[in-house]
Amino acid sequence: MHAEIIAIGTELTTGAKLDTNSQWLSIELAAVGIPVLLHTTVADDMPAMLETLRAAVRRSDIVLISGGLGPTLDDLTRQLLADLAGVELVLHEPSLRHVREIFAKRKRVMPERNTIQAMFPAGSEPIENPHGTAPGIWFDLPRSDGSICRIAAMPGVPSEMKPMFRDRVLPRLPRSDKVIRRARVNCYGVGESACEEKLGDVTARGRDPEVGITVHEGTITLRIEAHGASQSECDGKIAKDKQLIRERLGALVFGEEDEQLENIVVRELNRCGKTVSIADEVTGGVPSCWLTAIGQSEQCFAGGLIVGHVSNLPQRLSSEHVENVFHDGSPTDSAARARWLAESTRERFGTDFALSIAGSLRMSGTGSDEIPRLYLAVADASGTEVEEHIPVADISFARNRAAKSALDILRLRLQK
Repeated sequence: MHAEIIAIGTELTTGAKLDTNSQWLSIELAAVGIPVLLHTTVADDMPAMLETLRAAVRRSDIVLISGGLGPTLDDLTRQLLADLAGVELVLHEPSLRHVREIFAKRKRVMPERNTIQAMFPAGSEPIENPHGTAPGIWFDLPRSDGSICRIAAMPGVPSEMKPMFRDRVLPRLPRSDKVIRRARVNCYGVGESACEEKLGDVTARGRDPEVGITVHEGTITLRIEAHGASQSECDGKIAKDKQLIRERLGALVFGEEDEQLENIVVRELNRCGKTVSIADEVTGGVPSCWLTAIGQSEQCFAGGLIVGHVSNLPQRLSSEHVENVFHDGSPTDSAARARWLAESTRERFGTDFALSIAGSLRMSGTGSDEIPRLYLAVADASGTEVEEHIPVADISFARNRAAKSALDILRLRLQK
């Protein structure tokens, strides 16, 4: 038994809005052991919608639809279900009373057009919606082989769809004899292909648990999905895979689930009773912003400098070699600047550690060697470490990658 999810709305296919309903529904279905075969997004176009739904009914036991239950002319889901079953729309008086009551409670006059929200394909059942004017539709649709496809159409508004699914749709779905559990392991410091190479057969298709890889701005997330007869069986499989992943990736693994690098850095600094400051002439303060968003960061983050132009620095930091270090030049100069920034910032703020990001994201030329180079440094009582960092992609992406790489350098230093 598996399910399929269809999100309806031209606003979704044009990119004007993001379909978050399908993601949420998949997570909810997995929690009760029902795997999802397909997500489909379709515009408010009746032929396309009908073709999509017919295919879904043929191949899936459960079809969940979100969207298209409003009163406007482009809300076609109820007519779609009627056309699929070859039946007429019929008025359901209790639903019409509910719609009128909603308008009355809001002290508004109900437009006659809203009557359409109380129309249902003959043979279907209304699904009550206490949170809005659009009832859902439940339809047990017979198939040619004698089996039944269970269809539930729900509003596209998440605040209405979610309670409708949990309270009124989920209890009607057949119970699965399987349990599905998911977990995530987060890594940083290597590319996707190199990560997969290190993992070996862990990411092989058809394996249980199945481990997939996704990447976002350099952070690699390993998604573990286990199937079993019980939650404890799934949890056991996941625990073994987490251990295997950590053995093969080592220090590349930094956290699990929603943990980001800044969560780990704040936690480890506070655990050690250490502090950090930051000097940043590249990202406009991205790592500082991330750190201060974490609870208890005030215990370990002392502050720092967002450097707009190197000419401002001598007023804030002192060094005998300012003029030698701070001038436009080769990547070597940027490396020296990163070192000086980290050491001077640590001294000024009196912190145990200091991070710096120096260089430029702007390409200085069009030749093959004229690529932007950044330098990241971490300074503590034992010395200063400087790493070259070559940014890629657009400016926003490059800023975030540089910030993550700087935090990761500190994370690794803290592990030592």
